[in-house]
Amino acid sequence: MIKLGSFVISLLWTISFAIAAHVGSIKTKTLHFKEAPKFYNSPTCPSFNYYHSTDTNNITNNTQICFQNAVNVAMTLDAAYLRGSMAAILSVLQHSSCPENVIFHFVASSSANTDYLNVTLSTSFPYLHFTIYLFQDSAVAGLISTSIRAALDCPLNYARNYLADLLPGCIQKVVYLDSDLVLVDDIAKLAATPLGEESVLAAPEYCNANFTTYFTPTFWSNPSLSLTFANRKPCYFNTGVMVIDLQRWRAGDYTTKIVEWMELQKRMRIYELGSLPPFLLVFAGKIAPVDHKWNQHGLGGDNFRGLCRDLHPGSVSLLHWSGKGKPWVRLDASRPCPLDALWAPYDLLQTPYVLES
Repeated sequence: MIKLGSFVISLLWTISFAIAAHVGSIKTKTLHFKEAPKFYNSPTCPSFNYYHSTDTNNITNNTQICFQNAVNVAMTLDAAYLRGSMAAILSVLQHSSCPENVIFHFVASSSANTDYLNVTLSTSFPYLHFTIYLFQDSAVAGLISTSIRAALDCPLNYARNYLADLLPGCIQKVVYLDSDLVLVDDIAKLAATPLGEESVLAAPEYCNANFTTYFTPTFWSNPSLSLTFANRKPCYFNTGVMVIDLQRWRAGDYTTKIVEWMELQKRMRIYELGSLPPFLLVFAGKIAPVDHKWNQHGLGGDNFRGLCRDLHPGSVSLLHWSGKGKPWVRLDASRPCPLDALWAPYDLLQTPYVLES
């Protein structure tokens, strides 16, 4: 009876998100995007050396070409954030010294309109090297617990947990990026972040944040759970910008480690904030450092009101509108925050006026 109940819950999750994705794709079909300029490699860029790897997870081509000397970038792709994704892609290419060496790996829900996504990307970026991989919502449907913001409960938010399974085994390192950001620096610098001898991932750490707030009193009052961070110096890090060693991830079976925490969360509530806490439980205090300039995050405000925020002190290589407020939504509503003007130049949305002219 328990197994049947779990099956029904999982089925309901799958159906509900399939409907949501379908409705979202219908709405997105009304959007049109301009063709982006083509960007060329500088003379000093290394040439591609490529080899083939059979991969049945992607829908672009079952024979995946793996490139040496490439910068591999992974992003999720869905209807609700497509406008943000297009801006992020443009920003990566525009500021790259070797844009022709950047390979994009997009993960989309298995229920998404992938034909539309393929056509949209190919039309705006005819020269782009990319592959779309399908993520089965059912893989996490029974593992997701409700969080403080409904948008955080989308199964695709958890696809980053499965990148090592989705991407070809020949890809050793990947830069993972959220869709609500733009780069203003060369992504090759971020991709070259040293991971040391043991670290699986690298990200900017924020050790001044109150780490205890990311977990419930139930977690901290349980000695066997709170000892998780024994002999570690855990700090908060944002999972929207990460450099991941996929070979080390696979060798350490880190997807299973994250899933085990999600399973525990279903039995006893140990956190409130979506897909982030399992990453903190597994990796906090063990990651390689990245300069804070590579994730000027929180520009979308908090998860409740999405109020305007300023940049953190220091230089900027990446602006990240994490939080409730998204720049394209605020711009369309004629209620932008001052920093939304920095996102606007990368917006490829084709306005109705331009379409009619």
